[in-house]
Amino acid sequence: MEFNNLTIASDAEGSKVEAEIKLRMDVDYAFPSRFKSFFYTLLRIRGAGNNYLKNSKIIAQMINESKKRVKAYWFFTPTTTPDKSLLSMLQEDKHEVALHVATDPYQELKGLEKVANRRIRYYTVHGTERLIARLLWGRKLTEAKAQVPIDFPLQSFYAYHTDQLDILCYNKPPDEARIIAEEWIQKGIVLHFHPEWLLQRGTTNHRGPVYETLKRILDVDTDLDTLVVRKKAFFKIAQNSAEYKWDAFPSTPFLRKLADRGLDVFTFIERKWCSNIPSREKSWVEVQDNIALLHIKNYEDWLSAIGKKTRNMIRKAEKSGVRTEIVQPSETLAEGILRIYNETPIRQGRAFPHYGITLDPVKRIVTSAGNDTFVAAFIDNEIVGFIQLGYGDKTAIIQQILSFQQHSDKALNNALIAKAVQICVSNGIEYLMYGRMGNHPSLDKFKENNGFAKFTFPRYYVALTTKGLIAVKLRLQKDLKDSLPAAIKSPLFPVFSWFSRNKQRSKFWLHSKK
Repeated sequence: MEFNNLTIASDAEGSKVEAEIKLRMDVDYAFPSRFKSFFYTLLRIRGAGNNYLKNSKIIAQMINESKKRVKAYWFFTPTTTPDKSLLSMLQEDKHEVALHVATDPYQELKGLEKVANRRIRYYTVHGTERLIARLLWGRKLTEAKAQVPIDFPLQSFYAYHTDQLDILCYNKPPDEARIIAEEWIQKGIVLHFHPEWLLQRGTTNHRGPVYETLKRILDVDTDLDTLVVRKKAFFKIAQNSAEYKWDAFPSTPFLRKLADRGLDVFTFIERKWCSNIPSREKSWVEVQDNIALLHIKNYEDWLSAIGKKTRNMIRKAEKSGVRTEIVQPSETLAEGILRIYNETPIRQGRAFPHYGITLDPVKRIVTSAGNDTFVAAFIDNEIVGFIQLGYGDKTAIIQQILSFQQHSDKALNNALIAKAVQICVSNGIEYLMYGRMGNHPSLDKFKENNGFAKFTFPRYYVALTTKGLIAVKLRLQKDLKDSLPAAIKSPLFPVFSWFSRNKQRSKFWLHSKK
């Protein structure tokens, strides 16, 4: 098997063929746990069990599911030789089993051939820079790597150009790393990484994590694209960012995939305002959650239900020359939003997180909004407020609503809400959602005045690992603000707002002194 330096070939009709993705994996250690891997390496024994070569199996599955042309070269040491489970995944059309020489080339080749029961054609050599690692692998302190005889029967893989994907993923965010890696692929460069850094980030060796970038390159695990992961204390909790738009009831294979990828807890909701879970598992832990929800029949009914004061606010906006209309994503819209973001560092008594943002991030927000609708409020053709609406099953969601404080006397936000209701009616959307209730008194009052009501529904937590089970048992998965009783939380709102404002002011004061 030889590499082709021409990464883009042509077929008989002269059209371009997609470049083959070539991967080199040096399987140095057998377990996700570094300590466990070091223990087995020190004793020179091959591991076993569910976690044996776990990361390698995740990678193999990703490669097998990819519809792209992929060739993977797996270099195994004596303590990481593939078990039956991994071997069954390493189909010869996409995978090549190879030798990663640790200390004794001939003995290790013999052992790998026996376990793999297939021809071995390539080798690389495991190198160790640190003295402790040399002792761990049974080498002399002066020996950084094993010596391979000139007449060794395997072909050296060092003849092929490789670049370090795990180091790239340490230094660059996933999207940027993907762009660079795909440029390497087009040049015929082999992407080289170590499975142990699939999900972890190294410290002393500056490697990993590779998973998010590899996922994008192979175009797999798309069912995880909308997943949001947060680190809390000692565990990781994940949820679907689109859970309010679509039903996200997890299947057993999906939950298993999450656990394999290092997540400890998965949380999801039952959208009881428009659907129900057919059946629920006993292991799911249920708590009550809420949203601010408006049930829409028609515009006239909404207008009569909101009360005279709010209706007058909407009329006041019209009399003040406020015009609301749907606008297309553009640089002009981004510039208008930027001016609103940077009007003031304090909004509704709290620090405003977008203050100080620059144009490029706002442009990314606008251009990456997909099918969302932007409505702008204008005064004399100047954007003075905006609302962003996202869409799901029977539900529209207010993603953002904001306007200039200098025009607060013109009821801009009321006008924007009214326009959002009209859009929902014209599109046959029954429900309009506006965040949650109970954590911001003044905002809650605004929502109530515009017809929104607190709607409660079940939120479920599923423990995926032992750590996740401990976290759920101790109720650590909930945010503190949601755990406090209303009687305790209400007096704390002014305190929280005070700390938020002064933290923001301190940050700008320190910045001004630099």
